Amino acid sequence: MTETKRDLHPSVAEFKEFVKQHPKLIEEVRGQKKTWKQLYEDWYLFGANDEMWAPYQTNKVEASETETSEGEKKDFLTTLLTSLKNVDMNQMQHHITNVNSAISNIQQVLQQFQSNKPSGGGGSAGPNNPFGFRKD
Repeated sequence: MTETKRDLHPSVAEFKEFVKQHPKLIEEVRGQKKTWKQLYEDWYLFGANDEMWAPYQTNKVEASETETSEGEKKDFLTTLLTSLKNVDMNQMQHHITNVNSAISNIQQVLQQFQSNKPSGGGGSAGPNNPFGFRKD
């Protein structure tokens, strides 16, 4: 016979919500360090805001950062997809063609400089070494 939320006593439903906010309590019970009855009684007597529950609470900042980063990722993807829908593909193709031609021009200039480079096969004192003296 399973109980639904409607069948639970209001304080038990509140305790369940409290346990959801303090998931390390579940580990305590599974590790047989405490029982649900002990935890419920402590919660009922001391309240949910007592300092004794601090070690059992997950880091709220960590959880909120995870939620925030997931929300930011969703916002970013939504923004990106919306931007892609609004992009004029003809303009995009035109810009890509311009960038491609600029890269080709840069490559040609670099090839010209590389082909004009003198091949160093001379003496031990090359043209780049101003202090190159030969032995007598």
